[in-house]
Amino acid sequence: MFRSLRVVNYRIWFVGAVVSNTGAWMQRTAQDWIVLTELTDQDAAALGITMALQFAPMLLLVPVAGLMADRFDRRKVLLWTQAAQGALALGLGILVITDTAELWHVYAFALALGVATALDAPSRQAFVSELVPDAHLSNAVALNSTSFQTARLIGPAVAGVLIALVGSGPVFLINAASFAGVLGSLLLIRRSQLRPVTRPKTGKGQMRAGVRYVRARPDILIVLSMVFLIGTFGFNFPVFISTMSTVEFGLGSSEYGLLSSVLAIGSLAGSLLAARRERARFRVAVIAAALFGAACLLAAITPTVFTFGLALVLVGVFSLTMMTTANAYVQTTTSPAMRGRVMALYMAIFVGGTPIGAPVVGWVANTLGPRWAMVFAAVSGLLAAAVALVWLVSRRGMRITRGRTRWSMRVKLAESSRLAGYDRELATQEIGIVESTTRRTS
Repeated sequence: MFRSLRVVNYRIWFVGAVVSNTGAWMQRTAQDWIVLTELTDQDAAALGITMALQFAPMLLLVPVAGLMADRFDRRKVLLWTQAAQGALALGLGILVITDTAELWHVYAFALALGVATALDAPSRQAFVSELVPDAHLSNAVALNSTSFQTARLIGPAVAGVLIALVGSGPVFLINAASFAGVLGSLLLIRRSQLRPVTRPKTGKGQMRAGVRYVRARPDILIVLSMVFLIGTFGFNFPVFISTMSTVEFGLGSSEYGLLSSVLAIGSLAGSLLAARRERARFRVAVIAAALFGAACLLAAITPTVFTFGLALVLVGVFSLTMMTTANAYVQTTTSPAMRGRVMALYMAIFVGGTPIGAPVVGWVANTLGPRWAMVFAAVSGLLAAAVALVWLVSRRGMRITRGRTRWSMRVKLAESSRLAGYDRELATQEIGIVESTTRRTS
């Protein structure tokens, strides 16, 4: 489960990421809280707009960010982007602590943070491949999610207590200080032990080449479709938890932070389960998407805070199982020279759907109630699984068969299927299903 931590560089990176991610989750909790309770009168739509502004740049800057990740030194890119995020946290913290923050200030800082994050995300995702050998890449991606979810477990709970004791302002300042963790790790990493990266040749058409590569990989296109559906309408957890806490159950900041941490318990379990698997499999992502939908539906109908918390654990397990598996599948089956651009598309689709989904989900929570917003999330998971199953049945001839000891999914995989140079045997293994017959296509 923790085999990537044997690599010194990855171990340094992992520790710095835990510190920085904890501060980031503290700020997210404080930001959601001041928007919902201090700057508005429990306006879920305003919270959705804040999220939309923070994630919209991911869509607009995807070509630039992806090419930066493939062409430039990712370590240096991360030093600049992480420092920018720390400076923004400090600026917003000063406004909040001096009691001069207004809603438009939060909107402006969310947009600026979105720009820095958009430039940061592809390099951060692809940088993992420089820290560990290919055999450990799937595990390293899962452990990245583990560090993120560990921070998600600690950050909101600590932030909820601090907000109740000293107010929201200090939380932003703590987040600004936490960036010293990741910046320190980037400076301490042994550059001589970083794995070499194949850089694309300079010239025109580099961004289009990344798009062409993805278009030639139908399996990745299906994964991206699933990520878009769930990322857009299912991963609006601040809206779900904050409105269920305040509107449905009448809770305060400490309880809101606790529920966010309860979700993180399940998310942490999901990422650890993903780390145990030898490789990322397509079928695991499909099954997890369906179970995520079922868990959200269960959360929508729970009658008490306690049962809602239990349902959130399941939501966390299946959401992270799906997303961690999807991320690792895309990274491990993508050509190293294209990894930055492909991961830029992945992050744009995952995060960039938030400007569409967050305001819609916020409007549903305001108009129909928080429970119906959870139903939206449930539909996204079930629809994502349905899209993948339709593709497997119609394009890959998937059939369910029963062996002597277990059920198996069998699929027809074309010998010359346009997998962009991706080995046919490896493709069968990574999709995680059994190849029964092959057919030659022109």
